[in-house]
Amino acid sequence: MIVLGIETSCDETAAAICHDGKIVTGIVSSQQIHKEFGGVVPEIASREHEYLLNTIVDDAIQKSGYKLEELDGIAVTQGPGLAGTLLTGVCFAKGLAQGLSIPIIGVNHLEAHIFANFLADPNLQYPFICLLVSGGHTQLWYVYNIGKYKLLGETLDDAAGEAFDKGARILKLGYPGGPAIEKESQGGNPQAVEFPRGLLKDDSFNFSFSGLKTSLLYFMDKFTDGNSKLTVQDIAASYQAAIIDVLSLKLMRAADKYDVDTCVIAGGVAANKNLRKTIRSMIGNRKIIYPELELCTDNAAMIAYLGELKLENRVHSKIEFGIKPNLKIATF
Repeated sequence: MIVLGIETSCDETAAAICHDGKIVTGIVSSQQIHKEFGGVVPEIASREHEYLLNTIVDDAIQKSGYKLEELDGIAVTQGPGLAGTLLTGVCFAKGLAQGLSIPIIGVNHLEAHIFANFLADPNLQYPFICLLVSGGHTQLWYVYNIGKYKLLGETLDDAAGEAFDKGARILKLGYPGGPAIEKESQGGNPQAVEFPRGLLKDDSFNFSFSGLKTSLLYFMDKFTDGNSKLTVQDIAASYQAAIIDVLSLKLMRAADKYDVDTCVIAGGVAANKNLRKTIRSMIGNRKIIYPELELCTDNAAMIAYLGELKLENRVHSKIEFGIKPNLKIATF
């Protein structure tokens, strides 16, 4: 089966071709225009998708070596995401699917992030614990099988990626915040500042990062660079450590409680090298899987892969399906 995947949930315009579970081509264009605003501007993101989408999809098909007429289906992100950007991708995909008379499947962006780990390790076995951590979501999932998920915990306020973005803004490090803070942290002392670890003493698997962000804001109000033994590198490293400690410890607690041998990390924050190093040091004899760096951030390869799995099981969407900006993963 040959499936085209389209992703436009936020500020990445992406297309990929999946053939029998293998990604043949994957193209991602990240919108750089948002850097000057310190965050994604939805209206601008939608216009950029409209401008780029036809070229990106055409390039993906051309580089795959296949023809449009050989496509067996189209998978497109239905949600969650920004309403305008989702609408751009879904409308494009619907028009193409109708023109080719092939099925279309609306894909849950978060579910696709989980299944990106099967691209990293095709031998991944159920069940496993997944830490899904991105700019908009921080969740712990017990994955029994495809379509069978149990939500163990989630953030009660800011997501980890959002905490990185807001922290970078406070530290004046630029956007996106995760890579900026990770870069600034190099050479810094992660124990220099004792920032709070939200809900770490809580027995639940929920997360909270708003208090950490506020603590950094108050700290920087009193901080004067050059008149302190601390450096911005120390502060960035300490802030990053506070986020990573909570993510890592909650993941380990979930793995212990449910006696699971495999843990996977999904979402954009999974690209953070310090997070990977910390979890690896704590994981013990368990297996830990991360997607390739290009599969951590938003991409169409994971959309095409999950779309193909669903289409193979004769699951597809009616052509009139709508976008769902607040779409959640179904649990049982």
